[in-house]
Amino acid sequence: MTLPRAPRAVVFDLDGTLIDSEALVREAYFAISRQFGASMSDAQFLSLIGLNRDDNDILLRSYWGSNFPLEDFHAANRAFLLERVAPLKPGALELLDALDDLETPYALATSSGPPWVERHFSAYSLAHRFKAVITRTDCVNGKPHPEPYIKASAALGADPADVLALEDSHAGVRSAHAAGCMTIMIPDLLAPNDEMHATALRVVDSLHDVRALLVSRAPASADR
Repeated sequence: MTLPRAPRAVVFDLDGTLIDSEALVREAYFAISRQFGASMSDAQFLSLIGLNRDDNDILLRSYWGSNFPLEDFHAANRAFLLERVAPLKPGALELLDALDDLETPYALATSSGPPWVERHFSAYSLAHRFKAVITRTDCVNGKPHPEPYIKASAALGADPADVLALEDSHAGVRSAHAAGCMTIMIPDLLAPNDEMHATALRVVDSLHDVRALLVSRAPASADR
């Protein structure tokens, strides 16, 4: 399977797609919830992946009760996570280099906040490479709403239909697809279900596969 057209731009999700952070976030959620006298199951954690902060909080309150001190919980999580740096996903730098060679601009659309993005962009010298960054503070409606991908596409000066979106989560795939992007899923902790196989153009194993797909598509440049 090939892409229906050569992408004019690419938008990356961050957690679980560009950086291998979901296991680290899971560690934080499990450790901090115990500190607050709560417990979290694997199924509950997986239900949160890729969601915007508001929907995330609705689920957490349904698990732990309306009186649970969520703001204190989030503050403790931030302190835990901002002492750490997640590794890049395999193939990330190779894909960015390939996009630079193809002169295809790229942006970030993430449900995370600016400090988490800045920490990783600084650690891996990525800030100058991305043409735009859309975080949860830039959107009224987060994933799975299409707003993050619509804004990222606009920041790149591209129609969403000409944008390739790279996602690991169900919420992220729904967001990118609803925006009208060509969407590839690279699963991390969440396995693709029938909906994901029907929604994404392709489900691949790694960013290496995305690079191979784009490089193989590069000679067909007449529609750029």
